[in-house]
Amino acid sequence: MKPPSSLQTSEFDSSDEEPIEDEQTPIQISWLPLSRVNCSQFLGLCALPGCKFKNVRRNIQKDTEELKSYGIQDIFVFCTRGELSKYRVPNLLDLYHQYGIITHHHPIPDGGTPNIASCCEIMEELTICLKNNRKTLIHSRLSPTIPV
Repeated sequence: MKPPSSLQTSEFDSSDEEPIEDEQTPIQISWLPLSRVNCSQFLGLCALPGCKFKNVRRNIQKDTEELKSYGIQDIFVFCTRGELSKYRVPNLLDLYHQYGIITHHHPIPDGGTPNIASCCEIMEELTICLKNNRKTLIHSRLSPTIPV
């Protein structure tokens, strides 16, 4: 007996293997003003580019091109490599590199917290980016909810 066609394909295909959907909305970036901490810069926050998980269906190529077109220069990534695979973007860090985006990868397991040394390292790198007027973004695993 032949398995149903839906079971013949891999259930874990990378999102970069799927065609770009014309109806996909642009990736939403929320710009957090940092004036409260005496910084004139803004920090971008968005969901995981290219994420394919449950009802989320983004295209990694299109999202990365949009980030580059917004002028993003540095991205802070807190997902582990395992989580990047889970959300079907295992090559995301390499793609950022191909687009000339500097990646600051500090893996923190979902629900976990970094130790104090990691926090200090993240804050130091983030401070350097912002002081050098670099357009910087942090993305979460799924869609962030940011009060405006």
